[in-house]
Amino acid sequence: MEEGKGSSDMEFTNIDTTADSLDNSAIFHVVTDILGFVLFMHQQIPSVLQDITKEFDELSTEFKELEVELGKSEVKAISMRRKQAARKREVKMGIRRLEKLMNCVSNLKTALQLMISEVPHVEKISLVLGPSPLRPLHVYELSFSHQRTVSGDFNRSKVAETLSRKAIRTMISRGVGSDSYGGPTKLFLLVKAPSCLNLPLHFLPKREFRQNRKMVPFRLRFRCRTRDVEMNAQPNDCASSVGSLDSTSRDLIWFQCRHTIKGLAVRTSSSED
Repeated sequence: MEEGKGSSDMEFTNIDTTADSLDNSAIFHVVTDILGFVLFMHQQIPSVLQDITKEFDELSTEFKELEVELGKSEVKAISMRRKQAARKREVKMGIRRLEKLMNCVSNLKTALQLMISEVPHVEKISLVLGPSPLRPLHVYELSFSHQRTVSGDFNRSKVAETLSRKAIRTMISRGVGSDSYGGPTKLFLLVKAPSCLNLPLHFLPKREFRQNRKMVPFRLRFRCRTRDVEMNAQPNDCASSVGSLDSTSRDLIWFQCRHTIKGLAVRTSSSED
């Protein structure tokens, strides 16, 4: 990892991998891992996203099992049926508390997968935490190496695992989350892509969008250390072979994901627990 400055004095931190290339799967998992980390560190969710997902799945499974048990016709002790019915109500409340969050996360992940598949050479992804993209509390801008390949699926790879760990360690060392604000807010996903992109169910074009000048983004740049110099000399080698769109087109604009994630009232839920 190293720090540097861009042509317009934009500070960034490089996150390097020794892999020859990044594929769409690695980019997807790096973005979603950082997204979950941002939500947790800024107190928008009560625990890390993996734990919340596991909790939600376990509650959903238990609810279905309780429905089956309560639907059985054999005679049971009244105390047992009351205990099961009470537990079913508790589980249902737990599901309701997490359901909207989990649906939003799932929809956002689906949209991100479609975007990355359509634009395998996406240059920038911005995570904006705040009331709106124009009034951000925090902005995290992720940019990716030009050296790209397309994987056949979105399974997590060792490259993705390593890059995520490096990025999150860097963010922790820079104090991400140390100045969080009380109460739930929203997380927005924006992607810079060719203007001809057409995914209307998931992304809205924001041609006139400009980042708030008062807010300096926290910028991470992910690089393939061994091949980026070579690719800078031949930027179109893999662009012609993957995806229906790529960012070698200079007509790039911001697209805002329709799916936003609203944080939970963490303090309230903690007191209820």
